[in-house]
Amino acid sequence: MTEDDAIERFGLPAAKEDRLEVISLLDGELAKLPAGEADESLIKCLAAQLFSIGEVEDSLRIWQAKSASFDLMCGLKVQFLCDAGIEQTREYLAGHASEGAKEALKYLDECIAADDFAGWSPEQWLERTRRYYGMA
Repeated sequence: MTEDDAIERFGLPAAKEDRLEVISLLDGELAKLPAGEADESLIKCLAAQLFSIGEVEDSLRIWQAKSASFDLMCGLKVQFLCDAGIEQTREYLAGHASEGAKEALKYLDECIAADDFAGWSPEQWLERTRRYYGMA
């Protein structure tokens, strides 16, 4: 599957009923990273589609994707972590016991302090992402 295939299949925003399939495809691509066989453009697209569904618990999966490689850390924007909004995401990560959640919260707080979220909203970010994929 390519990012074009993913956009055609799931759209943006993706439908809630496609969430588990998007997660499965994202996990599959992430599993290919160690062998150098993953399509990082597809990973970013699937993360954007997961973001568009708006489930706060997906912030950790998106963080897993972002932190999986140097290129993804740079290329998958931190704003994709906050699909349910900044405060809801912060609260969710703060209440989660995993090391990944602690790392994600620390990184998110650093980005908030650096004004990476100035004037930001999930709706605005989704529209920006739709324009990126030629959908708006």
